Amino acid sequence: MLSGFRDRYSCLSWMPRFETQKSPMAPYHIRQYQDSDHKSVVDVFTKGMEEHIPSTFRHMLMLPRTLLLLLGVPLALVLVSGSWLLAVVCIFFLLLLLRFLAGQPWKEYVATCLRTDMADITKSYLNAHGSFWVAESGNQVVGIVAALPVKDPPSGRKQLQLFRLSVSSQHRGQGIAKALVRTVLQFARDQGYTDVVLETSTLQQGAMTLYLGMGFQKTGQRFLTMFWRLVGIRTIQLKYPFPSA
Repeated sequence: MLSGFRDRYSCLSWMPRFETQKSPMAPYHIRQYQDSDHKSVVDVFTKGMEEHIPSTFRHMLMLPRTLLLLLGVPLALVLVSGSWLLAVVCIFFLLLLLRFLAGQPWKEYVATCLRTDMADITKSYLNAHGSFWVAESGNQVVGIVAALPVKDPPSGRKQLQLFRLSVSSQHRGQGIAKALVRTVLQFARDQGYTDVVLETSTLQQGAMTLYLGMGFQKTGQRFLTMFWRLVGIRTIQLKYPFPSA
């Protein structure tokens, strides 16, 4: 979810390890980000975030308070006006309002990211002791992931935070997301980090399953904003501690 932004450092001398895999559908390889990738990276990131809007809407519809709203307000209109047509129109506009509310936080998040770290990926990640990788298939960027050092880690720890993991919908189920996470873990291990940390949400069950299956451990949870508290969607904090740490 939304993350803080780090101080800028000099460019890292680490050279990326290129990983090539063959999936049942098409081969892909993972490499470090280049400035020429920016448009494609923004497209993968934006579409990945906006895919959460329908699931947020469905989650909101199942909340008891939402069901009470959708039933109670139209029923009250019928009792007052005697018009079932007015009640149907009311339900329609309530659903439109809920759909708007479900999409707004994600759209605002994307807009914020595009104004900040995603506006200049080289400056925000490659020149800040972190890195940014893309998965490429058929000369097309189909997946992304980034990492930055945690500015104020716990005493005695050196932590790297994983950001921006996303794979285009047409290329999922091929192990690309897992390969991108492994790339971050290898980078962290090579650079002497003790942990890789990240945040995801209870809404992103696929991501949760991936991270837990790769050995990440839950360390906490919180609500990012009042909106997320009202709809009951928590941000989950995860950590991958290296065995030697």
